[in-house]
Amino acid sequence: MARRKSTRTKITRTSPPRSSAKQRFGLWFRRLFFAGLVIGVFAAIGLFTAVYFAAQSMPSYASLKTGTHAQTIIVRARDGSQIVELGPTYGEWLTQDEIPQVMKDAMISVEDHRFYSHPGVDTLGLGRAVYNAMTTDKRLGATSTITQQLARNIFLNSNRTVSRKMREAVYAMALEWKFEKEQILELYLNKVYFGGGAYGIDSASRRFFSHSARELSLEEAAIIAGLVKAPSRYSPTADVQAAVSRANVVVGQMVKYGDLDPAIAREVDPSAVKLREDRTENSIRYFTDWALPQLDLFLSNETFEPIEVWTTLDVGMQNAATAAIQANAPDGAQGALVSLDRDGAILALVGGTDYVTSNYNRATDAMRQPGSAWKLFVYLAALEHGYNPNSPVKDVPVEIQGWSPRNSGGSYAGDIDVRSAFAYSKNTVAARLGYEVGFGNVASMARRFGITTPINTHPAMVLGSSEVRLIDMTRAFAAVSARGELVEPYGILRVTTPSGEELYKRKEARSYALVPDYVAAGITDLLQTAVATGTGRAAQIGRPVAGKTGTTSSNKDGWFVGFSSGITTGVWMGRDDAGRVPGLQGGRAPAQAFSAYMRYAVKDRPVEEFDTDLQLPEWQLEPDDEFYFGEGEDYYFYIDEQGNLVEPGRETPLGDSFPVEGERPGTVRDPLDPAGVDGNTRPSAGPNARPPSAPPNAGPNVPQAAPDDFLERATGRDLPQDGAANNNAPSGDGVTGRRYEGTAGGP
Repeated sequence: MARRKSTRTKITRTSPPRSSAKQRFGLWFRRLFFAGLVIGVFAAIGLFTAVYFAAQSMPSYASLKTGTHAQTIIVRARDGSQIVELGPTYGEWLTQDEIPQVMKDAMISVEDHRFYSHPGVDTLGLGRAVYNAMTTDKRLGATSTITQQLARNIFLNSNRTVSRKMREAVYAMALEWKFEKEQILELYLNKVYFGGGAYGIDSASRRFFSHSARELSLEEAAIIAGLVKAPSRYSPTADVQAAVSRANVVVGQMVKYGDLDPAIAREVDPSAVKLREDRTENSIRYFTDWALPQLDLFLSNETFEPIEVWTTLDVGMQNAATAAIQANAPDGAQGALVSLDRDGAILALVGGTDYVTSNYNRATDAMRQPGSAWKLFVYLAALEHGYNPNSPVKDVPVEIQGWSPRNSGGSYAGDIDVRSAFAYSKNTVAARLGYEVGFGNVASMARRFGITTPINTHPAMVLGSSEVRLIDMTRAFAAVSARGELVEPYGILRVTTPSGEELYKRKEARSYALVPDYVAAGITDLLQTAVATGTGRAAQIGRPVAGKTGTTSSNKDGWFVGFSSGITTGVWMGRDDAGRVPGLQGGRAPAQAFSAYMRYAVKDRPVEEFDTDLQLPEWQLEPDDEFYFGEGEDYYFYIDEQGNLVEPGRETPLGDSFPVEGERPGTVRDPLDPAGVDGNTRPSAGPNARPPSAPPNAGPNVPQAAPDDFLERATGRDLPQDGAANNNAPSGDGVTGRRYEGTAGGP
C-alpha cells in the first residue's frame, strides 16, 4: 500500500524577531550618541577656544578697576556746598578686605548662592530654570550669575538676545579663567548699579545712608543687596516699603543658605534704617535742568572726566522760594519763581510745585500772557517820550481801531496823573499812552529789556496779550532795579575738575544803559507806588519794594514781579492747561508768595531807598517846535509787528495802522483826537507818529525812541558803537546793539 503524501504547508514569518528590533534601536542610539559626542567635543573645543582668546584679550585687573563710561557732575551752591550729584557716581573703591563680610554674604545669598562653585555659568541653575519654563508654561527666568552680570556691565549691553547671552557666558567664563573669585566679587561690588546714578556699594551707601560702605550694618547691606534686581522699584528714596520688603527677602535668603543665624535674623529690622534726605529730585533740579545744558557752550572740549560746577544758587533762598510757591499756589494751579541778584546771578529758581510730579520748567520754558505786568514797557516808552510820573492823563473810555479797553473795576477816574494810573493799573490810560508813543515803540522797549518771545503790535498788546517767559520778565524788572542797565541772568560761575583745574570761569559781562537815568528813576517811582498804595500792596515786606501785578482774563494767570535791596523776583501762578483759577489775581497769591520769599531773601541785606529823583533833560524843560520836529524825511520809518525796524521807503504797516493817502510816511490820523490841535491831521500821535515831547532827530517807532547822542548826554557815558554791544545784547530780534544810518540806533 502506497504511503499518502502529507499536505501540511510551511508557515513563513514576515515580522522580524524582537531581538532584531532591539538591535536596530541600539544602532540608532549609538549613532546619535556618537554624533552628539562629536558635536559636543567640537562645541567644547569651540567654547574653550572662545573663552581662551577672550581671556587673553581681556584687560588687566587694574584697567577694569579704573574704567568708567560716563561723566559725573557735582553741582555746588554759591557757598561751595554740594547740592546735586548727577550722572554715574562710583564712590571710593573698596578692596576685598575693606568690604564688610555681611555685604558679601547678602549679595551672594540673593544673587548667586553657588558663586564659589560654578565656573562663571551656573549650569544647575540654568537647567532648573529651563525645566520650570517647560513644565509651567512660564518664560525662562533670570539665570545670570554674579560673574555674568559683571561681564555684561563691563563688556556688553542689556539687549535680550540669544547672541548677547552667549557672549555673556563666554566673557563670564573668561573672567573666571583669568581672575580669582574674590577679585571678581570685588569688581562686581564696586561696579554694579544700585539706582539713582550710584555704581558700587560705596556710592550706594553714601547716597542712601550718608556714610562709607565700610560701615554698613546688616540691615543696610540687605537693602543695598536687594536693589540689584530692580534699582528703581526698590529704591529706598522712591518707595521705602518696597525697599524694606525686598531687604527682608535678602535676610531670608541669608538664613536659607547658612550665612545668617536665624536668631539674629529675627532681630533684623530694615525699616529702622535712617535714610539720607534726598533733595536732588525736587526743586533744585529745575535750576540744574536749565543751567547744565549751557556747559556745551562753556566747555570747548568734550570730556568724560568728573567735573564740578560752581553755581550762583543760594540753598536757603531756594528752599524759601519752594516753600513760598507751595504754600500760596491755589489748589489745582502751578507756580514758578525766579530770583536774580543785582548783576543777574540766579539766587533761586522754582519751575513748579513738585519736580517729582512734573519736571516741566515753568520758570524758563512756559510762555504765558503777563497781563498788566506788561505795562512796564508801555510806561517806560511813555517816560522816554517825555511823560513823567506827575504828567496829567485822562482815565475815560477810549476806542482805538475798533478796540475799547475797560478798566478792571469798570470805573473811570477822569483827570489823574501817570503815577496814579500806573498804581491802579488803569487800562484806558495804558491804551492811550501806547497809541501816543506807538505800539512799535512799546514792542521795541520790551525787546530792549530782554523779552525774547514774539511780540505783536496790535492795540491790545499794551495789556499784555503777547506771551512771555517768567525769566525774561524778571530780567526786565532787574534792569530797572539796576537803574536802567542791562542785566543778563546767569547760573554758572566756574567749572573745575575734582583736583581744582579750572575749565571755565565766567567773565563779567559788559553792561550799558538801556534808558536814560531819569527814565529808570521815573519807572521806579511808579513801581514803588504800585506796591505802596496800588494793586501790589500784598507784596510789602517792611522795606521799600517796587513791583507790578499782572492778571489775565478769566483769572488764567497771576503775576507779581518786583525788587528790593538789589534782589529782583518774579512769580507766576496758573494752570498748565490755561484753565480758569477762581480768585487768582496778581495782587493776591503771587504777591503773597513774593512777600513770603523776599522777607527771607533780603533779611541779611541793608535797607535800600530807591532813587526816584527825576533830573529831566533840557528838551523836556524848554519846549521848542523846531527842536521837537526837526527837518528832513530821514527819521520817518516803520516798525513791523515784532517791533523791528523797516527800511526807509518800504510801505509796511504797523499792526493795523496804515498811512493816510496823500500824507507823508509817518503821519497817521489820531482816533483819540482826529482833528488835532489846529484842526489838521497831526503827526504827533498814533503808532507811526512822533510824539510832541520826543528828542530831536527821533524818528517815529524806531527801535530806540531816543538817539545815541541824546542818550549819551542823558546818561553821561559813551554808548557802544558800530555793533560793539552785540556781544552783550539781549537775545531776540537783534535790534539792540545795531546802528542805522539817519536813525536812532540801539543802545
